[in-house]
Amino acid sequence: MNTIALQVNRRAVELPAEPRTSLADFVRDKLDLTGTHLGCEHGVCGACTVLLDGVPARSCITYAVACEGADITTIEGLDEDEVTTELRAAFTREHALQCGYCTPGMLVSARDLVLRLPDSDERRIRVGLSGNLCRCTGYVGIVRAVQSVIEARRARNIAPQTGGGRTSLGPAGSGRATSSSSESGPARQALAPETESAAPVRIPDFTPATVLDQRFTLPHAPAKVFAMFDDIAGIAACLPGVSLTAPPRPERVEGMISVRLGPIAASFEGAARVERDPATLSGRIVGIGTDQRSHSATQGEIRYRLLPLEGGAATAVELAIGYTLTGMLAQVGRPGLVRDLAKRLVAEFAGNLDRRMSGAPSEPTAAAELSGWSIVSGVLRARVARMFGRVGKGGAE
Repeated sequence: MNTIALQVNRRAVELPAEPRTSLADFVRDKLDLTGTHLGCEHGVCGACTVLLDGVPARSCITYAVACEGADITTIEGLDEDEVTTELRAAFTREHALQCGYCTPGMLVSARDLVLRLPDSDERRIRVGLSGNLCRCTGYVGIVRAVQSVIEARRARNIAPQTGGGRTSLGPAGSGRATSSSSESGPARQALAPETESAAPVRIPDFTPATVLDQRFTLPHAPAKVFAMFDDIAGIAACLPGVSLTAPPRPERVEGMISVRLGPIAASFEGAARVERDPATLSGRIVGIGTDQRSHSATQGEIRYRLLPLEGGAATAVELAIGYTLTGMLAQVGRPGLVRDLAKRLVAEFAGNLDRRMSGAPSEPTAAAELSGWSIVSGVLRARVARMFGRVGKGGAE
């Protein structure tokens, strides 16, 4: 049994492993990073592809002990990566996935192509993805998705990277490996400061798969409401299930939102950035998060605009809530249920916000996990009322 020290998804890791343990088994069994899939286990299908020192590598035929000191990035470590975010949206838009088993490895390889290729040449993309097999799609949507991302980035004057960012020659993992796997603590602990000092990843823009429009009013002047929206900690305290995990900054807010609907529970941990326009009393919050338990990911965008009412004594808050949900929880994210849930959450947020601005204490539920039964029962009552309303109108006619 060997003790391996390496960095996985920007986090220093030191764990025991047998010499025969593959890198794929190491990240799946030791770290519960099961987004790395095992297919052929012969390095042929590409489902297990990860980044090893920034280079796509087959983790099923790479021994974990050979990665001593290396920098590993699995699909989970690319949740906030700008290129991967664009690729995920393009895969959805171009119908580039079906069963999804090949998708993690396909995204890792596609990301490398987006970084390296100067243009969206179909032949070069097909050659570059030839090591990633898909039994479902026929590859047409996958190629279109990669082409669209390359074209969009080049149109924004983002130049290709020579070698895809590769900075050293030699076997993958050799660039940062220690001279001996038996080196003592200080050599291995040298990985930790890099994790702490690494610059945070930029929260990327995206095109939401679903957009919900909501509106509520507050008995406060628009300028006062807009100033309140600048109090990130105060706004977070008014949002049901939301908690901050680090001191907030406008360019990056780190936090968590917990949701429980009956037997379904999720805690999305992630980050967001905040944009404000005082001239139009509007703003935008763009965020991304993951739920480790279900291996689901979400991207969200909230656009808001404040409009004066009653001669400026009150404010109408118009919201456009956009989101994209992937993973296991996407199977239960039906638009009707999500729309009803959003209405309930916005109503709770508005009530908490009004109480906070009026100096009254917020409801206890504002900082707690969402109550699934109360939400579901409220949704059912509203739907039953609408149903009987339609029946009553039909009888009257």
